[in-house]
Amino acid sequence: MSLPLDLHQLALDIKRWGQELGFQQVGICDTDLSAEEPRLQAWLDKQYHGEMEWMARHGMMRARPHELLPGTLRVISVRMNYLPAKAAFASTLKNPQLGYVSRYALGRDYHKVLRNRLKKLGDLIRARCEEVQFRPFVDSAPILERPIAVKAGLGWTGKHSLVLNREAGSWFFLGELLIDLPLPVDQPQEEQCGRCVACMTICPTGAIVEPYTVDARRCISYLTIELEGAIPEEFRPLIGNRIYGCDDCQLICPWNRYGQLTDEDDFSPRAVLHAPPLNELFAWDEAKFLRVTEGSAIRRIGHLRWLRNVAVALGNAPWSADNVAALEARQGENAMLDEHINWALARQLANRSEHAVEIQGQQKRLVRAVEKGLPRDA
Repeated sequence: MSLPLDLHQLALDIKRWGQELGFQQVGICDTDLSAEEPRLQAWLDKQYHGEMEWMARHGMMRARPHELLPGTLRVISVRMNYLPAKAAFASTLKNPQLGYVSRYALGRDYHKVLRNRLKKLGDLIRARCEEVQFRPFVDSAPILERPIAVKAGLGWTGKHSLVLNREAGSWFFLGELLIDLPLPVDQPQEEQCGRCVACMTICPTGAIVEPYTVDARRCISYLTIELEGAIPEEFRPLIGNRIYGCDDCQLICPWNRYGQLTDEDDFSPRAVLHAPPLNELFAWDEAKFLRVTEGSAIRRIGHLRWLRNVAVALGNAPWSADNVAALEARQGENAMLDEHINWALARQLANRSEHAVEIQGQQKRLVRAVEKGLPRDA
């Protein structure tokens, strides 16, 4: 006769196994997310999901994990740090001739990394309890991963809607393992944002329309990743040199001073994606795009949207003959792309005029300095 399963000890073991597998934190919660349903419905009713029709397609299933795996009693929530060393945030964002890729996407596709680790965690649990049923998820099914992480004690919801942790800020991925065991649950953390609204005021496009609420249609991450067609012209100048995603709301967050660097080699930046010159990126053909982004989250947007994003960034860059030549070389390939190329060329022309005025001003200052006998750099 087998001994009864010690669920408390199993929960402790699960957390230890999770850390041994590379997760920085593991929490456990029940499946009751009914409190999230009114908020989710209100967000959908306001069309804040934009073209992400799958958000509406599954309705309230997102708040009902037990419908994804019948018999589910608990959700094991995990987080894994992804912030690389020498992330070069400022130096890339300050140089408009370079392309900025959201730091989560510089390395290997996190979906595969986390899912493989969660599967191993489930196998370890099954070795202890053969009859257990489990199913791993990493941003791959209709499930509210952030409210689950909060309920499982991994952090609290920041006003930018991301999960924040006292010791790690927000530079981490989330994953879930649904399981049919009545494990003891963890307690949520108290919110620690207070009156701070830094993330709301820094957002270039005003996408955080109220605390904890993001209008995806205005979000640069949505515009450069999820949106399939043309980027609305009103947002193009605000995108700057961000060609895949945006980190501004995280960069400004005071809690991210405690952000922890990743030790996962899979999340190390690919050199060719780390602060690359925009005009070089725009010259990539589809074969090179697919080769460079193999195993990367970036590949999912495809070559056309990649070029669309880079064209917008080139339009926001200072004038240069190389930028103009890069844009003109791709004219006529695709109607949607042409719309962005023509916009960018018009911006380059305007930037050239500004550049000429700036050069004239520098020349006048030089003449005055020479006349006064001052050093030429005065």
